[in-house]
Amino acid sequence: MTIEYTIIIHPAEEGGYWAEIPTLPGCYSQGETLDEVMLNIRQAMEAHIKALKEDGQEIPVEKGLIISRIEFAMV
Repeated sequence: MTIEYTIIIHPAEEGGYWAEIPTLPGCYSQGETLDEVMLNIRQAMEAHIKALKEDGQEIPVEKGLIISRIEFAMV
């Protein structure tokens, strides 16, 4: 079975990036490059899901997550 999750990547203030998976609360990682943050968030996701399984918890499935942007004119 394959599950897809939306990953949000943010630039880190100190340089590099940090990432989160909104459907898996508490699942975060960081990296110096986009490639590194993607590798690290995948590892974090796998560890997060493994811990949920070991605890007998349900694995969250993403349903209808919408990410958008809104423009605001400063006056």
